Amino acid sequence: MACCPSEPPLNTLEPQATPPVVLCLSGHDPSGGAGLQADIEAVAAMGGHAATVPTCLTDQDSRNVHGVQAVGDDWFANCVDRLAADLDIRAIKVGVVGSAGQAACIARLADRLNTNGQCPVVVDPVLIASGGGQLADDPTRQAVIQHLLPRATLLTPNLREAMQLTDFHGDANATATALRALGAGWVLLTGGDSDPASPEVEDCLYNPAGHVTRYQHARLPHRYHGSGCSLASACAAALARQPADVAAAVSTAIESVYQWLEQAWRPGQGQHIPRRR
Repeated sequence: MACCPSEPPLNTLEPQATPPVVLCLSGHDPSGGAGLQADIEAVAAMGGHAATVPTCLTDQDSRNVHGVQAVGDDWFANCVDRLAADLDIRAIKVGVVGSAGQAACIARLADRLNTNGQCPVVVDPVLIASGGGQLADDPTRQAVIQHLLPRATLLTPNLREAMQLTDFHGDANATATALRALGAGWVLLTGGDSDPASPEVEDCLYNPAGHVTRYQHARLPHRYHGSGCSLASACAAALARQPADVAAAVSTAIESVYQWLEQAWRPGQGQHIPRRR
């Protein structure tokens, strides 16, 4: 599916009197390009309301991650439980996870809220920053595989992240099959990290039966900080309104994020930041 730059912005869905709440569990990025700020802006642009709990603090700029400090497991669990008791949460978006204990806590929350598919869970398995900095240790990676993949309504890795989760180095179809074997429902393999010489980027959405829908769009000229966070959050916001229609949510989110990337700007010395509006 090609995204046409001349199309009007798809930054909102039909307005509702009460915006659906998306609980975003991600790291804090001081540069404002990725993590929780990306979640807040993307969810708002899609007509939702982002409630947030940080999983970790990062020493980060627009170029790379230079250090990570996880939020304590007990503090994280208290914050999550308090919000779950107070708010009508319609979707959960998970970004970088700070510890194995956090992954187990998120799994319990998903089991409590996502009964009958009414609170979809979007997992963006961020293990390495776009600049190459490490964001999660191996015990956390294993906990994400064990606790979060089986509860993911939609998993949104790029191919490098997918291979880290599966320890499988094959083509996209085989990698998606391996992710579904680990319990993921729908799998969106994003193509932003593909061959930079290719004139197109292809995202591939695999449904639980393995059928693939391909989305092609022209490669944009820059490197982008927060594109994956934005896409996962946009998907979660769309699913918060229509929890049963994953394909429609992904299609809307991809088109919206492409337009945010077209309008991206460079606030520092590193990557461009999507203009999420």
